[in-house]
Amino acid sequence: MTVLVTGAAGFIGFSTCLRLLTSGKQVIGIDNLNSYYDPALKDARLAQLAAFPNFTFRKIDIASDDLLTVFTTLEQRSITEILHFAAQAGVRHSVMMPFAFADANVRGQVAIFELARRLPALRHIVYASSSSVYGRNAALPFRETDRVDQPGSFYAVSKRAAELTAECYHHLHQLPLTGLRFFSVYGPWGRPDMAYYLFARAIMEGRPVTLYEGASLARDFTFIDDAVDAICAIMDLPPSDQARILNIGSNVPEPVSRLISLLENFLGRKADIQLTSRPTADVEYTWASLEQIQQLIDWHPATSLETGLEQFSRWFLNHQYS
Repeated sequence: MTVLVTGAAGFIGFSTCLRLLTSGKQVIGIDNLNSYYDPALKDARLAQLAAFPNFTFRKIDIASDDLLTVFTTLEQRSITEILHFAAQAGVRHSVMMPFAFADANVRGQVAIFELARRLPALRHIVYASSSSVYGRNAALPFRETDRVDQPGSFYAVSKRAAELTAECYHHLHQLPLTGLRFFSVYGPWGRPDMAYYLFARAIMEGRPVTLYEGASLARDFTFIDDAVDAICAIMDLPPSDQARILNIGSNVPEPVSRLISLLENFLGRKADIQLTSRPTADVEYTWASLEQIQQLIDWHPATSLETGLEQFSRWFLNHQYS
């Protein structure tokens, strides 16, 4: 039995692979190792995974390569789960490069599903969606049953299109599918383009920290270990009669100003905060309802923002400024 993980060199993909490999699972990881952010970080993640004899890596682009030719017949017969995390990320980046998001997040989703429906032993596909699909929704907390037809960015459009693609493939081909709407996942080995990472780098380098104006600016931050706990538990519970969507968050919106204060404390330096207006592509507030996932599994995010940022800061100082 083998788990196929796309985006294996990415933050969530790498962290999930590490957990699966440690537990003895056979894992095939694929990634195109693009240069959206420093490929050296992706290489460093892969180096850890490559130390496991039960890990196989293939460098491929799911949006352009023929996936059926990538895997041997034996591998195709052995794949029982797909964890699909490969995607083009970045809300603001999607304003400038929308075609990259259409290729990776929509065409790539179709390619994975076309592969999946030809795998004889497949039991479950878990794929990454995003809290961004809630867009300009004003109802709080965000629930999976909310309308999601007012996107605030093309990134959100691409992720919602991926969800609709999943619904269609379940209807046409009965694929067992679960989409996970991740809320601001952070932690060691995280993405350098995310706010907490950018803030930490600016603080350490004495550059201004850009903070969007508004006392209500808050995010539902999710520590990576908690997210991986949820992923692994859900992977073993395929839906029987629906294409399922679940929130993965902390259910605790935190002011972004508190995030900066904690980083100042753990990094030992003050931030030079400069206020600016919030871009139209960025939402003011996110908050995940966890009712649906907690009806399925006994999952309660255990890591406070303070604990999570302390762990991130320790890793950050060791890997970036040692």
